[in-house]
Amino acid sequence: MTDRQDDAPDFARRYINLASPRLGTEVLSATDDFFADKSRLIKDDPPVFIADKYDDNGKWMDGWESRRKRGPGHDSCEIKLGLKAVIRGIDFDTSHFTGNYPPAASLEARRSDGDDGWTEIVASQSLGPNAHHFAEVTDGNVYDMLRFHIYPDGGVARLRVYGEPVAEWQDADANAVYELSALKNGGRIVAYNDAHYGSVWTLLTEGRGVNMGDGWETRRRREPGNDWIIIALGAAGTVEAIEVDTCHFKGNFPDACSVQAASVTGGTDDSIITQSMFWPELLPAQKLSADTIHTFDAGQITADGPVTHVRLNIHPDGGVSRFRVFGKLA
Repeated sequence: MTDRQDDAPDFARRYINLASPRLGTEVLSATDDFFADKSRLIKDDPPVFIADKYDDNGKWMDGWESRRKRGPGHDSCEIKLGLKAVIRGIDFDTSHFTGNYPPAASLEARRSDGDDGWTEIVASQSLGPNAHHFAEVTDGNVYDMLRFHIYPDGGVARLRVYGEPVAEWQDADANAVYELSALKNGGRIVAYNDAHYGSVWTLLTEGRGVNMGDGWETRRRREPGNDWIIIALGAAGTVEAIEVDTCHFKGNFPDACSVQAASVTGGTDDSIITQSMFWPELLPAQKLSADTIHTFDAGQITADGPVTHVRLNIHPDGGVSRFRVFGKLA
C-alpha cells in the first residue's frame, strides 16, 4: 500500500492489505464512533491531519474515534473482509492521534460460514501516539471476519491486515474456466522489478481501473531492457486466455507485452525471480494500445501443460491497469 513504512516488517511488504474497501472489505458495526466514523479505519489512503477542520462533534480526525468512556468496558468494531484469507500480520496505526489514542488494542477473527466462534489472533498489546504498531500473526487459519478491540476508548487512524487470499477449490468444476490470477481466487504478486507509481496489487483485482493510479506503472526506463512482474496463480491450471488492460494509460502504456510461464515446485520468491528468466514463452510479444482491453486467446497462446506461475513482461516500460490469466484447473 502507499503508506507502508521503509522499516516495516517483511509481511507488510510481501502481502496485500486485506482490510481494503477495494477488495470489498466493510466495517459493519462499532460500539461507538462519535468523533470519527468507523468507515475511515480502512480507507486505502494514508491518514491525514487537517489542523483547522472541525465538525459538529468536535475535531475532525482521519480514522475511527470513540468518545471518552465514563463507565466500565471498552470499545470495539466488527469488520467483514472482502476475501477469505490467511492473515500474516497487522498494523495498528495511530498516526495523528496523540492525546486521544487507545492505550492498548487486540484483534479477533472467525469465519463467517463457521461455528467455531472468535479466535484471538493478536493478543492485547500496548499502543503509543502517532505511530505504526506491527504484529506478526502465525495462526495459519482462514478467516473473513474480524473484531477489533481498543482499551478502553480513543482513536486509531488505520487498521491494516496483511495476508494471502485463499480460494477453496474443493467444489470447483474441472471443466470450467476460471480467472486463475485473480486475488479472489488466490492469485499473488511474487515480485516485480519496479512499481514506481500506482498500487501494484490492484493489477489482480476485479473491474477496470478507476484512474491511472489504479494499477501497475513503472518509471521511465532510461537503459536497455524491459520491466516485468511475476504472479503466482491461485491454482495450477492450463491457460486458455490472457487479458492485458491498459485502462487510463494513454501516453504511458507499454509498447508491447509478452508472457512466460512455468510449473514451479519448492524454492522461495527470490529463487523464482532467478528461474523466471528462463521460463518458456506462453504468449509471444504482442503490440499494445492506449486505454484498451487486449484479449489473447488459445490461438495466440503456446500452452504446454499446466502452470503455476506467470511472468508478464512489458516492453520497455509503462503502465498496465489489469492483468488476467484464464484457464482450467489442472
